[in-house]
Amino acid sequence: MLPRRINLVTLGVIDVVRSRAFYERLGFVASGFESDEVAFFDMNGTVFGIFGRAALAEDAGVDDAECSFRGVSLAINFASKAEVDAALAHARTCGGRIVQPAREVFWGGYSGYFADPDGHLWEFAYNPVFGLDEAGQLKLPPANVERQ
Repeated sequence: MLPRRINLVTLGVIDVVRSRAFYERLGFVASGFESDEVAFFDMNGTVFGIFGRAALAEDAGVDDAECSFRGVSLAINFASKAEVDAALAHARTCGGRIVQPAREVFWGGYSGYFADPDGHLWEFAYNPVFGLDEAGQLKLPPANVERQ
């Protein structure tokens, strides 16, 4: 059986230097291990990496395709709707493109999306069901709790 964790999420980007600068403007702090080809950011227990798109494709042994939606988004949850609004406004000032303004959503929360310089989607959300612990980590309801 596999461990239930994700240690590292890596996005393939066209220009690592440009993307690193974008994520640093958002407030992410790069580790001491990066170059013009790769950068890593500590995300409070998970590592977020950016790697040259062509190099990542070569490393994985796949053909590099043009940037397009791949059915994946990354998310950061916040403790309130106001924090979501502020974070999206910050992402916009850093060069993010708002693709879905924050709004009340069908699952009972509040969220919006922006795209980074390579079109990777990020969701900023407030979820009244999934609380955050003191470290800002999501706390899922116990498995035996019935959904309303």
